[in-house]
Amino acid sequence: MIKTDNLIINFTPTGMIPVKEQNPFVPVKPNEIIDDVLEACRIGITSVHLHARNPVSQEPDYKAELYAEIISGIRKYEKELVICVSLSGRNFNEFEKRSNPLTLNGNLKPDMGSLTLSSLNFNKQASINSPQMIYDLAVEMAKRKIKPELEAFDAGMINYAKYLIKKNILKPPYYFNLILGNIACAQADLLHAGIMINDLPENSVWTLAGIGLNQLKINSAAISFGGGVRVGLEDNIWYDKNKSKPAKNSDLLKRIHAIAGANERAIMTPAEFRKILNLKPGRSKYGCL
Repeated sequence: MIKTDNLIINFTPTGMIPVKEQNPFVPVKPNEIIDDVLEACRIGITSVHLHARNPVSQEPDYKAELYAEIISGIRKYEKELVICVSLSGRNFNEFEKRSNPLTLNGNLKPDMGSLTLSSLNFNKQASINSPQMIYDLAVEMAKRKIKPELEAFDAGMINYAKYLIKKNILKPPYYFNLILGNIACAQADLLHAGIMINDLPENSVWTLAGIGLNQLKINSAAISFGGGVRVGLEDNIWYDKNKSKPAKNSDLLKRIHAIAGANERAIMTPAEFRKILNLKPGRSKYGCL
């Protein structure tokens, strides 16, 4: 395991599910996503996990040109922020669509792309990730020198990552998002978190995410025990457990900063994160070395 004293904050501003009817603060249009990311940078984050949305329908979108608009707007002001694009299979599962954001180059090139390590069921929808799709996306990222952001919803997905490592498809260092609390996967408690962290391969860095009202609990545990956090409206649209206050991304981030301060943990800068993951330094040089 790679020890990191400073706190990784992986910011997830919008995701695929929340819409403005549920929470008016959910950023959907490119300019809204850009504004939330730039505000997050002012507060302090390490990386951002981007989803593109159709600005009219609010539906998830895979098109590289939408991602290009968002990435361009961010990098105009924040040239070192580590940017990951979603390659999710929840709403579309053709390789050409899922890999489309990986085709961006130059100042628009993402540093990372998400790689969910197996199929899974959400409350009302399946995310289909066949072995061939996982393989093809991993190979495409290796070809384009983009680092996979490894998404694991249970321990079996970590084991599948180890399988890909044995096949020489994934290269160290590894970055894992461990996502807890989904209805059909590992639950949001210390036992499940501990099993998954213990199962990680050598040369791994990890963050914990909690779905819904589990976000604060799991983020707090991660901060206390030396891990990183994934936080934002993608995973949780409420600020309080009574669901009386719709969250703003900025409020969620400020709360994380307060908890980190109480634990005497500084926030990891994008520059430090780039060195740990062997990413290029930013400022017109993006992707992995």
